[in-house]
Amino acid sequence: MLWINRLCGLVSANCISPLMELGASEAFRLVHYMGNVSPTSSDYPFDTVENCPTEALEGKSVASDLDGTLLLSRSSFPYFMLVAFEAGGPLRAIVLLLLSPIAWFLYNLVSEELGIKLLIFISTAGIKLSALEAVSRGVLPKFYLEDMHPLSYKIFTSCTRRIVVTANPRVMVEPFLKDYLGVEAVLGTELQVTSGGYCTGIVCYPGVLVGENKERAVKKYFGDDFPDIGLGDRETDFPFMSQCKEAYLVPKNTKLRPVPKTQYLKPLIFHDGRLVCRPTPYMSLVVLLWAPIGFCLAVLRIASGLAFPVWVSIPVGNFLGTRLFIRGTPPVSRDGAIRKGVLFVCTHRTLLDPIFLSVAVRNDLTAVTYSISRISEILSPIKTQRLSRCRVTDAATMSRLLEEGNLVVCPEGTTCREPFLLRFSALFAELADQIVPVSMNCKMQLFHGTTARGWKGLDPLFFFMNPTPEYEVTFLPQLPVEMTCTGGKTPHEVANYIQRLLANSLGFQCTNYTRKDKYRILAGNDGIVSDGSDVKPANCTNK
Repeated sequence: MLWINRLCGLVSANCISPLMELGASEAFRLVHYMGNVSPTSSDYPFDTVENCPTEALEGKSVASDLDGTLLLSRSSFPYFMLVAFEAGGPLRAIVLLLLSPIAWFLYNLVSEELGIKLLIFISTAGIKLSALEAVSRGVLPKFYLEDMHPLSYKIFTSCTRRIVVTANPRVMVEPFLKDYLGVEAVLGTELQVTSGGYCTGIVCYPGVLVGENKERAVKKYFGDDFPDIGLGDRETDFPFMSQCKEAYLVPKNTKLRPVPKTQYLKPLIFHDGRLVCRPTPYMSLVVLLWAPIGFCLAVLRIASGLAFPVWVSIPVGNFLGTRLFIRGTPPVSRDGAIRKGVLFVCTHRTLLDPIFLSVAVRNDLTAVTYSISRISEILSPIKTQRLSRCRVTDAATMSRLLEEGNLVVCPEGTTCREPFLLRFSALFAELADQIVPVSMNCKMQLFHGTTARGWKGLDPLFFFMNPTPEYEVTFLPQLPVEMTCTGGKTPHEVANYIQRLLANSLGFQCTNYTRKDKYRILAGNDGIVSDGSDVKPANCTNK
């Protein structure tokens, strides 16, 4: 074997015989400290992950690296870029991108520890710890899940006790690993934090968890009860892997596909952040170069929507790159006009749902809203009516609006980016018999047009900053009378029925999650913006 030949070149002839008696992992580890040997496809000190049996792993413990092992990508740059952009802003993201060649040089040619220290410093220095935790909880899990290595993921999730030992900051990876992979403990690099709760960008003793630091961390956690399985992908993982009863190497394989969503231990329903695509160095450059162009284009698109009448919005939007696809037939009377008093019940993808629906029916509609920014209400080309979250007051308001014309309501109360529908509020079902379900869907290439933590007034701007934002409006048949409250159904039965109809139309799944669930997961609050207009009377009950 090649590792034996390298041993022969590093030791004298009278030492070869004792070394030949060592196991492969012990011998390679000795060479690691003497000659800094890098593994190649024909020079593995451990068996590869493909040969790990997965049938009898229940009850066993596993200690695994993250980047390149549990994740397909061997680079942690995209995740540091997400932290820099989402928690620090565009300027910090530009600095990180400009200095990324230096980080690459340090990581690959000087010291893995120095490269990671530079990434940590640029991404976290001066950032409030609470902001970093919010990004780690609401933004990073989506990108981690979409990068899971299928072979190591199967081994890892088959074991009962799961421990991850990583060079990444613990605060960055712990929410994802514990919430979505059921990890018992995360052994990661610790960050220094000031008394005011700000990250200094400096790591705590003993430094970045690479090489011997990983080995010490595993020994400290497990004591004499060594892990049953060890998973790693690079030379600096070998010290901790050698402490495991069995160890398997995860070689680089660009042909493997990430773990499909159907195999997630826990479905990803909520996530936050502005970036749609995984910010590799190339995509980060694309996003940052496109941003000023997209901003000018978004301003032009919004201005044209405000300046032109509804009936010319579609051709003007197509000319400026906005695509609107209309399916089904809107409810019209014999003279071609929209019937009065129709309640359009829509799925909620962005704040622009009622506007695109109004364009689709070529008629001005009124939309009821919850806690949106004042600037969004001022710039809206259609009439909006803010609800108070008082059931009695809101019922009276919506009834009055239906008497005056047609109304748009999104019973989910908030947006959901993934193919799920949140629980529908049943209030609308009590107010109308002319109910038309409308499924809304949209596609964005670079930026999300929704946010839980950021300023909602920028949501339309970010949506229109995409190169070719798309909206799909599908009109379903009007609800038959026997399926309404007039026909004997309860409001909850009507709401659940429409939720299922719309979910089937889009190929989505129904859930019981609510607006409060989303904001508590992503932002740690109930998602209510109070400006004084949302104050409820003392005798009011919530919907």
